[in-house]
Amino acid sequence: MAKINKINHIGIVVPDIEGALGFWQDALGLKLDHIEDVQGQKSLVAFLPLSESEIELVRPTSNDSGVAKFLREHGPGIHHICFEVDDIMEMLSDLKSKGIRLINETPLEMEGRKMAFIHPKSAGGVLVELYQLT
Repeated sequence: MAKINKINHIGIVVPDIEGALGFWQDALGLKLDHIEDVQGQKSLVAFLPLSESEIELVRPTSNDSGVAKFLREHGPGIHHICFEVDDIMEMLSDLKSKGIRLINETPLEMEGRKMAFIHPKSAGGVLVELYQLT
């Protein structure tokens, strides 16, 4: 049976990464590792490592992305929590067999990782990302 290893990251939607870094980096003391243009998600992401996980500040780069819609409807704030799993295919299969609504029934593959999202309607309103390092 697939298992969750840890919280990989918490994604926080922001309208302005530089402005948000004023709190996360300057006030709290987290260190910015890098900023990445994640074109597949139409987002710019700032990665701030914290122990074995990280905070990801996510800014939409397109008005038609899911992140942009979230920002319009909810404003800035926690967008998703990401769990690192040992076997994403097995986890997705198990969740599907339990009637859990998945956004991605097959993981999206990116360099060094596979990821998939669970629909918030199955998780008490929380967008959950599953993540497997490859």
